[in-house]
Amino acid sequence: MDDKTTLFDITLFKQAQIEYTIKQVYQTLMERGYDPVNQLVGYLISGDPGYISSYNDARELIQEIDRELIVAFLLEHYLK
Repeated sequence: MDDKTTLFDITLFKQAQIEYTIKQVYQTLMERGYDPVNQLVGYLISGDPGYISSYNDARELIQEIDRELIVAFLLEHYLK
Protein backbone atom coordinates (compact mmCIF):
# COMPACT_ATOMS: atom_id res chain seq x y z
CA MET A 1 0.00 0.00 0.00
CA ASP A 2 1.32 3.42 -0.94
CA ASP A 3 1.20 5.98 1.90
CA LYS A 4 1.97 8.98 -0.31
CA THR A 5 -0.53 11.77 -0.41
CA THR A 6 -2.06 12.38 -3.81
CA LEU A 7 -1.79 15.98 -4.92
CA PHE A 8 -4.66 17.66 -6.70
CA ASP A 9 -3.65 20.38 -9.13
CA ILE A 10 -6.39 23.02 -9.03
CA THR A 11 -4.67 24.83 -11.91
CA LEU A 12 -5.76 22.17 -14.41
CA PHE A 13 -9.34 22.39 -13.17
CA LYS A 14 -9.38 26.19 -13.46
CA GLN A 15 -7.90 26.07 -16.95
CA ALA A 16 -10.54 23.58 -18.07
CA GLN A 17 -13.26 25.76 -16.56
CA ILE A 18 -11.94 28.87 -18.33
CA GLU A 19 -11.66 27.05 -21.66
CA TYR A 20 -15.19 25.66 -21.34
CA THR A 21 -16.58 29.09 -20.45
CA ILE A 22 -14.87 30.87 -23.33
CA LYS A 23 -16.13 28.27 -25.80
CA GLN A 24 -19.68 28.40 -24.45
CA VAL A 25 -19.81 32.20 -24.53
CA TYR A 26 -18.23 32.27 -27.99
CA GLN A 27 -20.84 29.85 -29.33
CA THR A 28 -23.69 31.80 -27.74
CA LEU A 29 -22.48 35.07 -29.25
CA MET A 30 -22.22 33.39 -32.67
CA GLU A 31 -25.78 32.05 -32.35
CA ARG A 32 -27.04 35.55 -31.57
CA GLY A 33 -25.29 37.01 -34.63
CA TYR A 34 -22.55 38.93 -32.81
CA ASP A 35 -18.84 38.96 -33.61
CA PRO A 36 -17.68 36.92 -30.62
CA VAL A 37 -14.07 38.10 -30.71
CA ASN A 38 -15.04 41.77 -30.67
CA GLN A 39 -17.60 41.21 -27.91
CA LEU A 40 -15.17 39.25 -25.74
CA VAL A 41 -12.42 41.83 -26.23
CA GLY A 42 -14.84 44.60 -25.28
CA TYR A 43 -15.77 42.74 -22.12
CA LEU A 44 -12.20 41.85 -21.17
CA ILE A 45 -10.91 45.40 -21.67
CA SER A 46 -13.79 47.31 -20.09
CA GLY A 47 -15.26 44.85 -17.62
CA ASP A 48 -18.72 45.84 -18.85
CA PRO A 49 -20.86 42.67 -18.92
CA GLY A 50 -23.15 44.37 -21.44
CA TYR A 51 -20.80 43.15 -24.16
CA ILE A 52 -21.92 39.58 -23.46
CA SER A 53 -25.42 38.41 -24.30
CA SER A 54 -27.54 37.10 -21.46
CA TYR A 55 -28.84 34.41 -23.83
CA ASN A 56 -28.06 30.90 -22.52
CA ASP A 57 -26.77 32.54 -19.31
CA ALA A 58 -23.54 33.46 -21.14
CA ARG A 59 -23.18 36.73 -19.23
CA GLU A 60 -23.56 35.03 -15.87
CA LEU A 61 -21.19 32.25 -16.91
CA ILE A 62 -18.35 34.53 -17.94
CA GLN A 63 -18.71 36.72 -14.85
CA GLU A 64 -17.99 33.71 -12.64
CA ILE A 65 -14.33 33.90 -13.72
CA ASP A 66 -11.98 36.78 -12.96
CA ARG A 67 -11.19 38.67 -16.17
CA GLU A 68 -7.47 38.65 -15.33
CA LEU A 69 -7.52 34.84 -15.25
CA ILE A 70 -9.17 34.75 -18.67
CA VAL A 71 -6.57 37.11 -20.14
CA ALA A 72 -3.72 35.11 -18.58
CA PHE A 73 -5.20 31.87 -19.94
CA LEU A 74 -5.55 33.28 -23.45
CA LEU A 75 -2.05 34.75 -23.44
CA GLU A 76 -0.53 31.54 -22.13
CA HIS A 77 -2.24 29.46 -24.82
CA TYR A 78 -1.33 31.92 -27.56
CA LEU A 79 2.34 31.87 -26.62
CA LYS A 80 2.58 28.04 -26.59
